[in-house]
Amino acid sequence: MAGKGGAWKVAFADFMTAMMAFFLVMWLSAQDKEILIATSKYFQNPFHSPHTAKSGLLNFESTKAQGGDTLKDDKAGSTSSAHTIDLQFLNSVAKDVYRLLNLDEALADKPIEVQVTSDGLRIILYDRARQPLFEPRSASFTSWGGFVMQSMAWLIERHGFLVVIEGHTRAGLVLDTPEYGLWELSADRANAARRALVRYAVDEVMIERVTGFADTRPMPALAPDSESNQRVTLSLRLGRPPSRPAAAASHP
Repeated sequence: MAGKGGAWKVAFADFMTAMMAFFLVMWLSAQDKEILIATSKYFQNPFHSPHTAKSGLLNFESTKAQGGDTLKDDKAGSTSSAHTIDLQFLNSVAKDVYRLLNLDEALADKPIEVQVTSDGLRIILYDRARQPLFEPRSASFTSWGGFVMQSMAWLIERHGFLVVIEGHTRAGLVLDTPEYGLWELSADRANAARRALVRYAVDEVMIERVTGFADTRPMPALAPDSESNQRVTLSLRLGRPPSRPAAAASHP
């Protein structure tokens, strides 16, 4: 009898759980628009993940209709809210870049520069003589360059960024052989960055484009031969990677 007498406790616990859920739904239904939106955003993004407010099920606006409150999707409002959330997230990631590399973001002559753009981040990795990213006139990373690429790979993989990589050189850079010019060097450095990202953490499907520009795109307000024009730029944006092509079926 003692064993049979405990069954009611399990049934009672199930009943109380159902009642708690019922009262929570009733309470949420009675709240105003601000509380509903704040609650929905929490369940969409409880750990401040990079997903925008548009990714959930409860993007809505409370409007008066026929004497009562109705909920409807407001694309303009949800887009504005998502944009605000994205900028907050991107600014936070930008600060993480400097923390990862133990850099003071207030310094005027940093080896790394992070810019928040309308759809992501632009990270400029400078190859200056004082703290070079590459070995002289080559596409081989220095120890500092390897550390930078490993840190960038971790950050890109963690947040699921899509990546565009650009290599640039300064004008007047003299290389060892005439057959190997600035176009080859800038393209090789961009590809070296791609290989490093993939080797350390990044799925290759997240790399959208790799380009070398030689000395054709100097930094604004800088002389074409300034060493700050020697750089690799990582343009990062939030988005979904393209679908991988299906493997062709093999036939005997």
